[in-house]
Amino acid sequence: MQENRRNFLKLGATSAAVGVLGQATAADAPQPQVGAIAPLAAQLGLRLATFSPSKDEKPRIGVVLDNGNLIDIGAEAQRARVKLMFDPTSMLSLIDSGDAGITQVHALAEKGALLRIARPHVNQVQLWSPIPRPRANIYAVGWNYLDHFEEGKAARADKVVSEYPANPVFFTKGVNTMNSPFGSIPFDAGNSTQVDWEAELAVVIGRAGRNISEDQALNHVFGYTVYNDTTARDIQQKRHGGQWFKGKSLDGYGPMGPWIVTPAGIHLDDCRIISRVNGVEKQNASYQQMYFKIPRVIAELSRGMTLEPGDIITTGTPSGVGFSRKPPEFMKPGDVMETEVTGIGILRNLIKAEG
Repeated sequence: MQENRRNFLKLGATSAAVGVLGQATAADAPQPQVGAIAPLAAQLGLRLATFSPSKDEKPRIGVVLDNGNLIDIGAEAQRARVKLMFDPTSMLSLIDSGDAGITQVHALAEKGALLRIARPHVNQVQLWSPIPRPRANIYAVGWNYLDHFEEGKAARADKVVSEYPANPVFFTKGVNTMNSPFGSIPFDAGNSTQVDWEAELAVVIGRAGRNISEDQALNHVFGYTVYNDTTARDIQQKRHGGQWFKGKSLDGYGPMGPWIVTPAGIHLDDCRIISRVNGVEKQNASYQQMYFKIPRVIAELSRGMTLEPGDIITTGTPSGVGFSRKPPEFMKPGDVMETEVTGIGILRNLIKAEG
């Protein structure tokens, strides 16, 4: 049964390479160009996006083809006279529908890709976070790359933890951190002047579970996406007792997207996690360098605690963050932060002054 679950999640269109927000900042600038679409690892994969034909229209789910064109799943269902088992305007509804829903998407996308009709391109629409409004806080993993743990030792205000933890370190980010793949990041100099980048690979849970074993963990994954755990270091390090939540939970401090890639569309071992600021590379590491791999992260997080469909887990950032550099580097208004996970896509976010 569990193997069937993984197989269902690996379905996708063979021809497809594959509130709105607490992200009000997403609509205050023209949509940047997506650029080249990263090839999927296998034709069975799907790229699932949340988009609007224009920023003022209601979001809906789309499948992104290799050429960047979008199949609007709701419109395709109407054309094919198919009654959907999920709300085609909600990625969370699709995730909740389980195997039946993703099978419908697969069939509609496969047939739709063969039709010779005009379709919008990703550069002609408004792309939102694939999950514009999470149901609960975003789970995050800290210090999941050894070199990132080591680089931060001298820079961290809290010197209590000096040896690498035996178990993953978890924290959460508030739901209003969610931002679109091209939304601007608010910069309020009266609150923080030390805005830092943290490129990460994120996991979206597809099936609920508690006490999930490592060998079954990937059967609970709906897909993977790109995330940046943008952080206000001065808040994180110097206020509120040195705890992390507030410094990582400012509104808009969590751009995600540009879409979710289903498991068949990605080879984790081939993924690289990269960040750039104004075109200058700051981070570049392989998934293979991640200390606690995704199955271990899911198993540890679910121990005694239920994970729900639609939960988002960000898996940690590699070395190269700004606060541990010598001298420290932080972003300022006008800077552009790029976050890439190879095989998925790229986020581009402008740092924009408020007030």
